[in-house]
Amino acid sequence: MAQAKRRRRTKHRGNAAGVIEARGRTGRKPTAAEKGGKSADAARARETRLSRYDRPPTWRGAFIRASFAAVVLLVLALLLVHSPASAIAYFLFALVAYTPISYYTDVWMYRRRQRNKQRRAHGKAAAR
Repeated sequence: MAQAKRRRRTKHRGNAAGVIEARGRTGRKPTAAEKGGKSADAARARETRLSRYDRPPTWRGAFIRASFAAVVLLVLALLLVHSPASAIAYFLFALVAYTPISYYTDVWMYRRRQRNKQRRAHGKAAAR
């Protein structure tokens, strides 16, 4: 038995020379992220980076960053000092010291970035 519903065909019209042209895209232009290729990947990376910079810093993020630094210090201390007790002491000291340093550095950078962003927005509004 034949298929009851036929597929809808797209419209192609020939021009005077007989060449068939497709209509092409109508509506709004696609953004760089919607287009394919390297520019789309770069646009997505830029958007995620900007959104990451717009989030305020957290103690958890500072602790994770300090943990990485303290682990590197622990490995170096184990290799250079050869005393596990003093290496662990260095690790704990670094973890306790680096966490607030990292947090307050992030807070300072965040506030500075927000101030500059606000100045740029006011500067563009005043120029109009």
